[in-house]
Amino acid sequence: MSDAETRRIVLASRPEGEPRPEDFLLETAPLPEPGPGEILLRTLWLSLDPYMRGRMNAGKSYAKPVEIGAVMEGGTVSVVERSNHDGYRPGEMVLGMTGWQTHAVSDGTGLRKLDPAAAPVQTALGILGMPGMTAYTGLLNIGQPKPVETLVVAAASGAVGATVGQIAKLKGCRTVGIAGGPEKCRFLLDELGFDAAVDHRAPDLPERLAETCPDGIDIYFENVGGEVWNAVFPLLNDFARIPVCGRIANYSDTAPPPGPDRTVQLMGTILTKRLRIQGFIVRDFASQAGDFRRDMSAWLKEGRIRYREDVVEGLERAPEAFMGLLKGRNFGKLLVKVS
Repeated sequence: MSDAETRRIVLASRPEGEPRPEDFLLETAPLPEPGPGEILLRTLWLSLDPYMRGRMNAGKSYAKPVEIGAVMEGGTVSVVERSNHDGYRPGEMVLGMTGWQTHAVSDGTGLRKLDPAAAPVQTALGILGMPGMTAYTGLLNIGQPKPVETLVVAAASGAVGATVGQIAKLKGCRTVGIAGGPEKCRFLLDELGFDAAVDHRAPDLPERLAETCPDGIDIYFENVGGEVWNAVFPLLNDFARIPVCGRIANYSDTAPPPGPDRTVQLMGTILTKRLRIQGFIVRDFASQAGDFRRDMSAWLKEGRIRYREDVVEGLERAPEAFMGLLKGRNFGKLLVKVS
């Protein structure tokens, strides 16, 4: 790629089931020129997140789908290359949603300036960004953790789950993480201070989880769905709270899962146990962004919260990394170092 070119990854086709490499297309185009009141951004970091799978579908959801031929959506940290905007100078770092591309033109709408001296800029896409705020707002508003309660979080070694578990520990909960494989489970125990960890790949997952939660589950932070939910459901205590953040196990389903219809059982249990099950999108709590950044920044400086990043190099590797994310292959917050 020359200095006068930009690269971008567009949606080539809508996946039927799991995304495939041919659903993405890497394009090269002339470098865009910023007009009056605009800036040219060069992407440094791209965030890869499970919600992007939903954007590849045409169905109605809480956000518009990516159109065929359009740049894949994604959060980015970029540097201002050229500016015709009074509010931005070349060299400044900004957080935005410019997507899977090496360059973008912006009028400044939706951008937030970053201070590289305050924290590594890529943390604005992870622990100090959308995943961190998702964990913070979902847990505190819906989960409402209390001392000595038992919290279980699925996908516990990921960007959201790891943060949920650590905040719950700060609030006095007994924290159980569900993750894939011995290495991730050891990370939860040895690095993040979880009280217990259960491998979701274990064939006897329901029995292991029951042994780990002898007093039941008061809060279950749902990131996965599928067999993990089936193992958790019988262990929920009266008045348990379930923030529903994601269901990555089912994102690529093309048909309802096999087996009996459990709707009657679910509704009956919601009634008799007085469960609170609430889905949420992080923007529902946008007014709490200041509180989140204040608290999380303090916890990080005090060493009370830790995070892990999984970095791949090069925009061209984004599709492969994203497909691996949907299969749980990442270990920590997944980022693409674009330039």
